Amino acid sequence: MKRILIVGAAGRDFHNFNVVFRGNPEYQVVAFTATQIPDIANRRYPPELADDAQYPDGIPIFEERDLEKLIVTERVDAVVFSYSDISHQNLMHLASRAVAAGADFWLLGTEHTQLKSSVPVVSVCAVRTGCGKSPVSRLVTFELRKQGWNPVVVRHPMPYGDLVAQAVQRFATMEDLDFQQCTIEEREEYEPHIRDGTVVYAGVDYERILRRAEKEGDIILWDGGNNDTPFYESDLEIVVADPHRPGHELAYFPGEVNLRRADVVVINKVDTATRQDIETVRHNIHICNPKARIIETACRVSVSAPELVKGRRVLVVEDGPTLTHGEMPYGAGVVAARQFGAEELVYPRPFAVGSIRGTYEKYPHLTNLLPAMGYSVMQRHELEETINRVPCDLVLIATPIDLERVIRIDKPSLRVTYRVEELTHPGLVEILAQFQVPVGVEQ
Repeated sequence: MKRILIVGAAGRDFHNFNVVFRGNPEYQVVAFTATQIPDIANRRYPPELADDAQYPDGIPIFEERDLEKLIVTERVDAVVFSYSDISHQNLMHLASRAVAAGADFWLLGTEHTQLKSSVPVVSVCAVRTGCGKSPVSRLVTFELRKQGWNPVVVRHPMPYGDLVAQAVQRFATMEDLDFQQCTIEEREEYEPHIRDGTVVYAGVDYERILRRAEKEGDIILWDGGNNDTPFYESDLEIVVADPHRPGHELAYFPGEVNLRRADVVVINKVDTATRQDIETVRHNIHICNPKARIIETACRVSVSAPELVKGRRVLVVEDGPTLTHGEMPYGAGVVAARQFGAEELVYPRPFAVGSIRGTYEKYPHLTNLLPAMGYSVMQRHELEETINRVPCDLVLIATPIDLERVIRIDKPSLRVTYRVEELTHPGLVEILAQFQVPVGVEQ
């Protein structure tokens, strides 16, 4: 029996365990490690989800920084890498640490980790966090519904709370978000779909989630996260690339895997990128995946009252993951502030408190904006206090959610919305119109 250590971030790692290692007598998973997301370590993957017989006490979760010590003390045979949005360089640093400590280093392939659905599956993934995958996903669900499909969205996992309670989650109303005590990061992904009238499933056990979703819709849209690969076998794979980070599509794992597998690659944000950077991304797509269809889209930002932005000192609040492990120096909020004539983007770092201050220390590329971090109740309080401490005329909120549903802002605020606009014809609309039910799949 090989002793396995799964290196993860509370998402892909649990899925890999469930579909490859759970109930498998050839392996004993001795621990998970965690990174990227705060407050994941020092918990346990519960026995109810792991397998009561083999793991009666569950499986402990440690900090990734303890990797070498865990390999030695737990006599680990193989380290299984199981998270996403990591540079090839940092991935190989991690592999080198594992090998130097005496363990093998494994990457699991899609054939071993993807589940088969009884209904068609369309997946929307990306090469990096923050490419604009979410508005592309909403466009796809809108077009599928226009064509007579009844799509159900299954979202990449974000299980930050009680893992047993979160094993299978269904979201159809805003009240469901409150009942499930969703974090800001979860709300950013679920709320826009719910507002469009689309049911969203997420959780921990994606086999059980799939079987529930199959009963509710006649087609599943896999809404990928953190540039991970789909958990389900897809009949059409759409991948979003970002010309604001040209070259990243070849430099991050598993974003490059997505690029090489894609049926369609959407180069998003071309309205705010240079033609040279757009052509760099296009060239890289041709090198890796010459059969993929390439589509260009604009990402149009808007606010309900642009006159309130002009000439004002503005605090921009951006989507958190896009700025942190997505490494973007700005998002839609900064684009909107500049587009609508803000006099100044206020520098919020001196006013940050608690973990928000720690976020600035960990990600020094963040300057005249505030990431909407809210992985816990305490962090939401710290975000609220930080916003209210910043001297500004207006708070420009560029998260995909109504932030004032979860925190109190004591100064004028305005939401930034953004949508994708197709610039290539034929494009996604025509591709989806031609989408056929695969042979052997129920309709």
